[in-house]
Amino acid sequence: MIGELAALAAAFCWAISPVLYKMALANAKPIPANVSRSISTTIFLFVYLGASGKLWNLVTLRVDSLILAILSGVFGLCLGDTMFMLSLELIGVSKTVPIVSVYPMFTTFFAVLFFNEPFTSLLLLGTVLIIVGICLVSPERASSSDVTSGVLFKGVFISLSTALVWSLSIIFMNQALEFSQMAASDSAFVVNTARMAASTLLFLALSPFIDRRFRFMKLKRKTWIILALGGIVGLVFGWVLLAISLSYTEASRAVPISSVSPLFATLIGALFLKEKATVRIFAGAVLIVLGISVMFIF
Repeated sequence: MIGELAALAAAFCWAISPVLYKMALANAKPIPANVSRSISTTIFLFVYLGASGKLWNLVTLRVDSLILAILSGVFGLCLGDTMFMLSLELIGVSKTVPIVSVYPMFTTFFAVLFFNEPFTSLLLLGTVLIIVGICLVSPERASSSDVTSGVLFKGVFISLSTALVWSLSIIFMNQALEFSQMAASDSAFVVNTARMAASTLLFLALSPFIDRRFRFMKLKRKTWIILALGGIVGLVFGWVLLAISLSYTEASRAVPISSVSPLFATLIGALFLKEKATVRIFAGAVLIVLGISVMFIF
């Protein structure tokens, strides 16, 4: 029961964080917002490791695990999350979250292509359900949506690209966790700290080129707080809860349960952001969740 509850809590965290990002994006552009979030979350993780006496775990992290964590941060947190925030800005939470949540499908396909995992009928069925779900979520007419058809297409494309990049990041992170040879909760914090620190350092190094006016330093305090909360809830608590879930139950149970975040996000977006969550969007989110669940049964 602990594993299932932890997976459900992780899904809720992953539904809350996009809502916080969307709120912050009303006063910030995606790149400075992501820089701000990365800095805040990295500081939180270092403070936690220091206060818990586990900072030495970061120093003793194996080199191969560290390299993979850095790659995960570059792909997932720098590139992927910036595109995620851009999509949130363009088409909102209720459309973006269900689409980006298909990243396990890409991860599974990479496993089939490069790690010789079998391609089963359930994998095919899950893929079909996910594709139908995306079709239901995305192609609304401009007259019935809060965005134009051009913006909608751009947002959907960026969301799918985000899912693809996140899938690569997850592969790197899973390998980093496996190579770390630490307890599940310790490994989740340490590897997350490494990937967050890598993304923050890269952002700061690239700021003169991608954010020449250093807009992240000019964000309002309220915006910084909201972005920091989003990062802590999604990138810290969400991933740690999933790691705890995986330590108590099988991945075939934990991953499908944690994948219900699109449903939570659709409802939360409608309630708190006043986004238009139609029956079609909700049905698409349900099919995406079912597709992900089916894929992890095989």
